[in-house]
Amino acid sequence: MKRYIFIALSGLLFGFGLSFSAMLDRHRILNFLNIAGDWDPTLLFVMFSAVLVTVVFFRFILKRKSPVLDNTFRLPARKDIDLPLVIGSAIFGAGWGLAGYCPGPGFAALILGSYNAVLFCLAYIAGSLLSKYYSRKMSG
Repeated sequence: MKRYIFIALSGLLFGFGLSFSAMLDRHRILNFLNIAGDWDPTLLFVMFSAVLVTVVFFRFILKRKSPVLDNTFRLPARKDIDLPLVIGSAIFGAGWGLAGYCPGPGFAALILGSYNAVLFCLAYIAGSLLSKYYSRKMSG
């Protein structure tokens, strides 16, 4: 039960941070990606903060034998760059650039009642299901 409470509190903190930093406004994201136009560096500060927290705290966290609420760390084993990673990254980037949302802010923006966020989330779910179906077809 503690694990689920921690997950909920983490989501609450993430959503609050996104909202407080105005990252739910897709126009800020689109303006960040528009380096030749009306560039908005706000997202750069948010990303820098996330990287800074990770760099500082993960060195201490990963020295532990296990996480606080689990038996083992679940870190990616693969470090190679393969074609699905490259294609998936390009598709993700194109979707982010067109919509101005990535999954976290997209779902958090639902609270604003924006039709853009609703359409994005529905399309995201459909795309995830399509990817899952496609991956099963390719492997089986």
